[in-house]
Amino acid sequence: MSFWFKLKDKWGITSNWQMTIIFIVFGLTGISAVQIRKILFPLMGVVAETPFYIKFLLWLFVIFPFYYVFLLTYGFIFRQFPFFWGVTKKTFGRFGKPFKR
Repeated sequence: MSFWFKLKDKWGITSNWQMTIIFIVFGLTGISAVQIRKILFPLMGVVAETPFYIKFLLWLFVIFPFYYVFLLTYGFIFRQFPFFWGVTKKTFGRFGKPFKR
């Protein structure tokens, strides 16, 4: 079974067209996150000499949420919001697991 069919089965997708749209949305989201980082980091005073851990923390707490806002927005625009809402809930649900008993 090819990678394409394994993903379709895992994600519960039946249409190749829907799978293509999902990949387009992921691509646009990644490009948008990179562009927003290029705008926001200089505004926050991040330069090449800024220590990596500061860049990482800023990415985690500023850019990462933007990524998911873009993901849901593009998902809505391309009529795939339910799929991306599920992805978002699954991702953020994992953050709470270390604190559950």
